[in-house]
Amino acid sequence: MNIIEIKQLAKYYRRSRGIEDITLSVRQGDIFGFIGPNGSGKSTTIRVLLNLIFPTSGSATIFGLDVVKDSKIIRGRTGYVPSDAIMYDRMTVLEFLRYIAAFYGQGNYDERIRTLSDLFDLDPGRKIQELSMGNKKKVSIIQAMIHRPELLILDEPTSGLDPLIQSRFFDLLHEENRVGTTVFFSSHTLSEVQAFCKTVAIVKDGKIVNVEEIASMRKKQLKKVRILFPEPVNIADLGPDGIGHVESGSGNSLAFLFSGDINTLIGKLAGRTIENLSIEEPSLEEIFLHYYK
Repeated sequence: MNIIEIKQLAKYYRRSRGIEDITLSVRQGDIFGFIGPNGSGKSTTIRVLLNLIFPTSGSATIFGLDVVKDSKIIRGRTGYVPSDAIMYDRMTVLEFLRYIAAFYGQGNYDERIRTLSDLFDLDPGRKIQELSMGNKKKVSIIQAMIHRPELLILDEPTSGLDPLIQSRFFDLLHEENRVGTTVFFSSHTLSEVQAFCKTVAIVKDGKIVNVEEIASMRKKQLKKVRILFPEPVNIADLGPDGIGHVESGSGNSLAFLFSGDINTLIGKLAGRTIENLSIEEPSLEEIFLHYYK
């Protein structure tokens, strides 16, 4: 079952492009990475999904419900961590979290608030206006998770968190995912996505350029090639198709991503003197650069 379905979604800000022709499915129970640099359309997509802005065209559903018509129901079953949280500064952390919890219906959420506050080393008695940006991010994470949502939508959730708290946060997300929570994780920090997510969508200039499971993406033919020559060489002299992102394209050392037939490349090198040759699996960051070449 797909928990999120997006079909040909577009959003324009007058003459400016937000997103265009986004089509995407997220399976229930997945940990889904949504990656791209700032300005690529990640936050715009999320804001449309949460009905914070209206789409120009296209459609989207969450839990099979229309994101515009059924937004109130969707929000009750969803937790959202924005990239920039807005809170009531004069409240204490506990007052603010209780205020947020009241929107989720009857029930006592104090134990859940205490548990999460302890996990993130957050003093619930402090006023929000006294908190650092990192501690405000902790409050934002807790308010998104108070009601144990079926879907977590996270927009750059680790910005401002120190490494220890980041580690605890990812452990918590894995725990929530094991009991059924789907995670939609938007980030430009590729090492996080590589370590945490199961599936990833790469966004470029408001469009999806690839959707794939991370494990299969890294097993594909794409290779990272490094060649050391005794004399300077230009990468254009190698000739074969498939050369992608180039880290070093001239001099004694060439380094690039290669998606073609590796035997063709080796054939092109056969008549040259080579001091060293390495062919290895690229990191997710290097694969990302291949799509952004």
